[in-house]
Amino acid sequence: MQFGYSEICLAHDPGSRHPESPDRLRAIRERLKKKHGVEYAESDPCTVDELSTVHDRAYVESVREFCADGGGNWDPDTTAVEETWNALRQSAGLACWAVETALEGATGRETPFSIGRPPGHHAVPDDAMGFCFVNNAAVAAQQALDHPDYDVDRVAIVDWDVHHGNGTQDIFYERDDVFFVSLHEKGLYPGTGAVDETGEGDGAGTTMNVPMPAGTDDVGYLAAIDGPITAALTDYDPDVLIVSAGFDAHRHDPISRIRLSTEAYALMTDRLRAFADGIDAALAFVLEGGYGLDVLADSVAIVHETFDGRDPVEPSGDLDDTAESTLEDVLDAHGLDLDLP
Repeated sequence: MQFGYSEICLAHDPGSRHPESPDRLRAIRERLKKKHGVEYAESDPCTVDELSTVHDRAYVESVREFCADGGGNWDPDTTAVEETWNALRQSAGLACWAVETALEGATGRETPFSIGRPPGHHAVPDDAMGFCFVNNAAVAAQQALDHPDYDVDRVAIVDWDVHHGNGTQDIFYERDDVFFVSLHEKGLYPGTGAVDETGEGDGAGTTMNVPMPAGTDDVGYLAAIDGPITAALTDYDPDVLIVSAGFDAHRHDPISRIRLSTEAYALMTDRLRAFADGIDAALAFVLEGGYGLDVLADSVAIVHETFDGRDPVEPSGDLDDTAESTLEDVLDAHGLDLDLP
């Protein structure tokens, strides 16, 4: 894979006790250096105009002023310092780099993955929350749709972070040019993402929420991808697939109760890669959450290894009854008639 990275993203430092720390990127880089010796691409930071394609301009300006005044606690979870302004612009710019690189034909071992921070999927059009100020994946999706050099009519975003991507959902909820899928833990922060949240107006049917019960393991997540997610995305036929890649559904992450192994991320990557290849869609990855440093680094590394020729190992075991019931509800909500794997 190609990785997008910038030292600027380390300057956003909410404090040593905050889970979304610069050490997240340091851990990823150290693991990739030890095992793979990868090189990194940089990008231009996003401008206020580019951020304002998915966020209210007044909100973007208020974040800039907040940081210029020294930052502080935007809310109890979301903290800024003066340097956060440049970091969030750079993080969004790296996401745009990833999607643009994919659209320029990068595939296979050259598939792009932006490892910027702060993350983005909780940022709604007019507010920051959940460690997120700017919705990186949404900015990148909008740039793909608006770019005069690319013939992009439809973008899909698959968010496998353990928390519901409420910000991405809100931005695109009434639009039909972005299909948003969120595979997350039911009942976890921010408490949104029910099965019946499927979009409104022009966007009716273009939001899919898969709220998995606590304790769901690899088998349940793979059934979600092999079942309703792939079926819906096949019908939608996107030109670009963006993976909002959070790694906090890992069984050893400190803030979730989903029980994924590191291998699950290789398996989900392999399936989404095969799907994108099958419909000739550009594919890009954008980092979201993941707060256990070792398992975050291991999980990003195994995504890279999957593109570098490693064959994932399928799990054993059966689909849990509660997870199966959830997936049946998702199929019903989207009018999909198929048997679960």
